[in-house]
Amino acid sequence: MTSRISDPEQPQISFFSRFSKHHHTEIDKDNTREPLIDGDSSNRSFSLSAAILPFFFPALGGLLYGYDIGATSGATISLESATLSGTTWYNLNSLEIGLVVSGSLYGALIGSFLAFTVADYLGRRRELIFSSIVYFVGSLLTAVAPNFPVMVIGRLLFGIGIGLAMHAAPMYIAETSPSQIRGTLISLKEFFIVIGMLCGYISSSLFVDIVAGWRYIYAIGAPVCLVMGIGMWWLPPSPRWLLLCTVQGKVNISDVRTTAISCLCRLRGQAIDDTASEEIDAILHEFSLDDQHKQATFYEIFQGKCLKALIIGVGLLFFQQVTGQPSVLYYAAKIFQSAGFSAASDATRVSVLLGILKLLATGVAILAVDRLGRRPLLIGGVSGIAFSLFLLSLYYTILKDLPAVAVIALLLYVGSYQLSFGPIGWLMISEIFPLRIRGRGLSLAVLANFATNALVTFAFSPLQELVGAGILFAGFGVISLLSLVFILLLVPETKGLTLEEIEAKIL
Repeated sequence: MTSRISDPEQPQISFFSRFSKHHHTEIDKDNTREPLIDGDSSNRSFSLSAAILPFFFPALGGLLYGYDIGATSGATISLESATLSGTTWYNLNSLEIGLVVSGSLYGALIGSFLAFTVADYLGRRRELIFSSIVYFVGSLLTAVAPNFPVMVIGRLLFGIGIGLAMHAAPMYIAETSPSQIRGTLISLKEFFIVIGMLCGYISSSLFVDIVAGWRYIYAIGAPVCLVMGIGMWWLPPSPRWLLLCTVQGKVNISDVRTTAISCLCRLRGQAIDDTASEEIDAILHEFSLDDQHKQATFYEIFQGKCLKALIIGVGLLFFQQVTGQPSVLYYAAKIFQSAGFSAASDATRVSVLLGILKLLATGVAILAVDRLGRRPLLIGGVSGIAFSLFLLSLYYTILKDLPAVAVIALLLYVGSYQLSFGPIGWLMISEIFPLRIRGRGLSLAVLANFATNALVTFAFSPLQELVGAGILFAGFGVISLLSLVFILLLVPETKGLTLEEIEAKIL
């Protein structure tokens, strides 16, 4: 008895050997690896009401990210106003305004680096709790900042929360949600980002004319941070992360297996009570057939199926930004002005209109993703993105007297993006990485997303002055066509598969 306790590897070998004996014949017949559950995952029981909270609290991290995007434009208008700022340091130069606007983006890059190093140690749940704390401190520090340096520190801290939350939330939702509705739930996280943006636009329009309104705009996010943190504290950890720690010899398997079963029952409701132990044992069996018992090294991420998953995940989030998403929205107000719309003089109203369109398009993607699949939405949406970008290019080069063309192109771009790259990019990166490298792999994908966002944001104005808007949008259109080729050749369909089946069948 003493020797079993002193050697954490011994219990797991004994446990896995029972599966190996049971499945030995089938595996040896053709020397191939059997998938976890061959096609019957759609018949698993789950309670929809029980699945709501394990989605809702992590998704609040996305809502806070979206709120920051929507709120910052109005907050900077308030901050720069001599009469409304309520500060003595309102006269900020372009570099200082850039730090306010992009401070959260820099923080998100830092958060992505942190996630790479600590994510697998903390686990998905504790990472989200930590992100909610950083969110809260950053939100309050920004709102009560007595001077500019303190405000920048607050923006950086809030951004670190963004980087951690956008890394951990997709993983937690993917690992805890039933495979039948996994696509819908992760796409709903994008819906929460858009809701956050819309809330940010609305709060900006409400407080932008109030003295020190920017403080109220940033402070509104603090209560949401508290709700997120308390909710994640109440939720159980991801059963898959617990089992990964077990098979890698970090904890005793007999204790954690019972805990994992209990966590799964809490996450799926009473409907799964009778089958929870079978599902946990099936996941452990899949681990026994793979190399999950080994700790992934840095170089392993760039080899074999891990490299394939990394190319797909990083590629999707790279193209998500480099197809011009930040730049097209930059031109939104000017396009509406040129079309003569009465609301065009008010940037916040234009933003609310686009926010509503993004919300509607994301809703369509949510309803379709688990019915049509990931690839059809990506292919159709990216085709629409490419067409709209070439249409914008034509407007700025040939069709300058037809502003309606630009409006149609803009609306088509926003709708197509929210049908494809917006929700599906985040969905795919949460599904495609093998469990053993999921934390590190997803952190690299998120890092690529924020780094590319920063690159496109800061390179757009110099490139626009150098070559003109028409040629620049045509260039984005060409990149969109390249991303379409990437999707057609490399991105698999994962609809209806468990995470273990994706790893076994696709990678």
